[in-house]
Amino acid sequence: MEILSPQTVKKRGTSCCNIKLFVLCHGLLQLSQLLYSAYFKSTITTIERRYGLSSYSSGTISSLNEVSNSVLIVLVSYFGNRVHRPRVIGVGGLLMAVSAMLLTLPHFLSQRYEYDSVLFSRHDICNLHRNSSSSESCGREENRRLADTSNLWLLMGSAQLLFGLGSVPIQPFGISYIDDFAKPGNSPLYIAILFAVSVFGPSFAYLLGSVMLRIYVDVDKPSLGAEQELRPSDPRWVGAWWMGLLIISGCLFLTSIPYFFFPRKMPPEEDVTESESDINDDFKKPDISLLEFLKMFPRMFVHLLLSPLFLILVLAQCCFSSVIAGLSTFLNKFLERQYSASAAYSSLLVGALNLPAVAVGMLIGGVIMKRAGLSLKTIPRFSVVMLTTSTLLCIPLFFMGCPTQKVSEVNFNQGSQSTCYANCSCPASAFNPVCGSDGIEYYSPCHAGCTNFTLDPNNTHRVQLYTNCSCISGSQAHAHPAPCPNSCPHLLLPVILVIALASLIACLTHNPMYMMVLRSVPSEEKSFAIGIQFLLMRLLAWLPAPALFGMAIDTSCIWWKRVCGKKFSCSYYDNNVLRNRYLGLQVGYKVMGIFLLMVLGWKVQRTREYSLEKKPEGLL
Repeated sequence: MEILSPQTVKKRGTSCCNIKLFVLCHGLLQLSQLLYSAYFKSTITTIERRYGLSSYSSGTISSLNEVSNSVLIVLVSYFGNRVHRPRVIGVGGLLMAVSAMLLTLPHFLSQRYEYDSVLFSRHDICNLHRNSSSSESCGREENRRLADTSNLWLLMGSAQLLFGLGSVPIQPFGISYIDDFAKPGNSPLYIAILFAVSVFGPSFAYLLGSVMLRIYVDVDKPSLGAEQELRPSDPRWVGAWWMGLLIISGCLFLTSIPYFFFPRKMPPEEDVTESESDINDDFKKPDISLLEFLKMFPRMFVHLLLSPLFLILVLAQCCFSSVIAGLSTFLNKFLERQYSASAAYSSLLVGALNLPAVAVGMLIGGVIMKRAGLSLKTIPRFSVVMLTTSTLLCIPLFFMGCPTQKVSEVNFNQGSQSTCYANCSCPASAFNPVCGSDGIEYYSPCHAGCTNFTLDPNNTHRVQLYTNCSCISGSQAHAHPAPCPNSCPHLLLPVILVIALASLIACLTHNPMYMMVLRSVPSEEKSFAIGIQFLLMRLLAWLPAPALFGMAIDTSCIWWKRVCGKKFSCSYYDNNVLRNRYLGLQVGYKVMGIFLLMVLGWKVQRTREYSLEKKPEGLL
């Protein structure tokens, strides 16, 4: 390892780069990192539809990156002061760029997307002269769908695990590097700026998703006019989810390069004499062997876990991180199902309203932390007030929704409903929703008993009307080629505004709670403590929460599409149950977090010697 004099380190730190430039570069890398994860979440409902996944499955895939991250983050963070932190961050960024490329492979290795249609891939219309049975639904096309789903698990799982490996050093090394070489008074503001810049990654991701999901998925493959028949609002529409990942891969590559030019040690933002003294002290520290490090590892790990203040604070953060995980993974789906918004439009709303509110909240929280000088005693109180206000704002959301539309044989039955299409040979897996003239929705024109259709005179690739429908009551029984309209789309904008306001208020506590962790551990344990913090947050929040929210959503499903007798994807949900369980789980997590913060405040009240400005060696 190259040994540099303090003067050389100082010269390099001032001539090539400084801590402010590092904050900028790290903000851009974290922006690109969050661009990847948020973009994947913004397209999750599209991937579900394309490959027939349940919400539990898609939630599990979206959180798989936390597995490899959790396995290595503590060990990597423990060696934080022993390695060239910027270079390790750069290598991690390159690994994330490769994983973004791998994530697109299911699209290129899968067959062209096939959907139920009376014009192209399938004749899902009542044909009284066709001698076929529902066993047709397990033909070559369906087996191919199942094979594509199996390939998706293998490829996306591998990509997510690789992404988790690359993301291990990003936050522990980056935050500790900034806190080591910034003035104590500037560190909270720098970290707030870092998170505020990086949080625009999800905002840009959802806006990018909104653009890409308006493009048909197989734009790179020869098609039979599918993009002309389907509209983005059609429940069968699948957007080009894979295109954004190619752009994100390039962003991750470019933002990783600057880290290879930062020095291992940078002069702190102090006067010259103090900086040189600190650097000399760093170079005089005796090296500890790898074996001694490994012997110390279990003791320090248990030492931190047994610290009441540290553990309670991190558990509270886990509760609020679980809420964020549920929102980021399934908020799109919630808006689509509750208010009949398209995937592209819901991504646009989340990216343009909710996520900027999160960024503003984080930035204001950092300013409050710097200006008000919140102490260990006041941070829990401040957080409890803000988070209680945020939770109360969520209560009206339980009443801002509407029930599921009437769907034949799903949540509505009448007389001879199942016999009116008995001789139509309807495929069992058909899903091509139509709205009957009687106001009832049918999950295919065949199941509505329709024997004929007329084409749109302005677009011969699109059906205008299904006619001669035996299952629909009335003299002129017909059906329109679209789901029946939702009764409360007007509530979509008020709901997203309430969610954005609640998010802004909750994020005011983000920076104070992070600084509470940084200021309550000795300097030499900072990287390790951050590693433990992120490990617990991943194991207890980011890893299980998406799957848990996915299970809650799946339990509100009232009709599953089936292929070859297997559940393929949920087509209809009970909107009231979906809304109550999805929002109820979030409120439950918030209440637990607020309770833990109250306990933390009581604990701190009894130990007045703790303060943000004081960092005693034996604190934990």
